[in-house]
Amino acid sequence: MHALDGIDPEQFIAGFFTSFMNDLVRGGEDVAVVVDRYHTPDIVQIADGSRMDRARLIAHARPARKHQISARWEVHEAIADGDRIAARYTLHFQNRKREGRTEVCFFGRFADDGRMRQAHMLTRLVPVKAGDAADAEAGVQAGSGQPATETSGLGQAPS
Repeated sequence: MHALDGIDPEQFIAGFFTSFMNDLVRGGEDVAVVVDRYHTPDIVQIADGSRMDRARLIAHARPARKHQISARWEVHEAIADGDRIAARYTLHFQNRKREGRTEVCFFGRFADDGRMRQAHMLTRLVPVKAGDAADAEAGVQAGSGQPATETSGLGQAPS
């Protein structure tokens, strides 16, 4: 049985990233311990052509503990097949320097225990426009006046 069996892929992916970020930013454990809880030792992430293995992921994650204020994953759609998930989501973030949104097309593989094994991501930074913050707070999709379809992702660490 695989960790993705019988789980809504939208909830899984939002929960995975939300839990990882919460443990990373709000926990007191070493960054490497948190990364290892959510990723296999042979993790490879490729984002916009930049490859990160475990060591580079840990180095990339260290500053998040100091600078990240908030992050929210708005999952627009996700599908799972075996150990794979494809998802399209928007990461809403705020750190000490700025706030913003990044649209992400994610293609990932997960181990049986729910840890990420491989990820390919294509991203696009979305400019924050006046009124977007008010729309987001009201739960409205930017520019549409329609309710946002969001997965808040109060997930847990992979088992």
